[in-house]
Amino acid sequence: MILAGGQASRYGGRPKGLERVHGERVIDRVATVLRAATDSLLLIANDPLAAEWLPGVRVASDVRPGIGSLGGIHAALVHAGTAVIVVAWDMPFVPEGLLAELRAKGEDVDVVAPESGSSRRGLEPLCAYYSQGCVAPIERSINADDRRVIGFFDQVRVARLGIDEVRRYGDPDRLFMNVNSPDELALAEQYASTADRDDRRN
Repeated sequence: MILAGGQASRYGGRPKGLERVHGERVIDRVATVLRAATDSLLLIANDPLAAEWLPGVRVASDVRPGIGSLGGIHAALVHAGTAVIVVAWDMPFVPEGLLAELRAKGEDVDVVAPESGSSRRGLEPLCAYYSQGCVAPIERSINADDRRVIGFFDQVRVARLGIDEVRRYGDPDRLFMNVNSPDELALAEQYASTADRDDRRN
């Protein structure tokens, strides 16, 4: 599931996932790795133009509007009717292998989230696996006016992908980077250019 959220106020209202990193839209980079690690794609977006962003991909909107990212995860689970892997649409460097590992670890738990040293939560809930067992706990959190993305985690079975496991795929600060501003977009372009040069050397 691609979670297309946020008002993109720092881009003058332009949808941030449609910005380009190394010539490719961020949303396309996310879609590519999700296609490789999942059975189908679902785009959660409330923008009336969202159906044009990824032709052929199912688009659905929030079931409980105005809840933020938690509402997006809830909508994904409700519309999908099965477990989902969530990736925010402003994360250009999430690798396919990490998503496949999240999916593999999700067989016996409700949430699998990677650890990240830079996140204030210690986890990356917008790059994570969620089972259908999360729906009712999320709804209880929403009804209690708790909009924290991890507010329901104490009600479900959570597994962490440890930071050392995450580092096997690269620097966590880069893997989970969000392109939220023009400055971050410029930094992402720098990262992508460096990675491309490294690939050519190898």
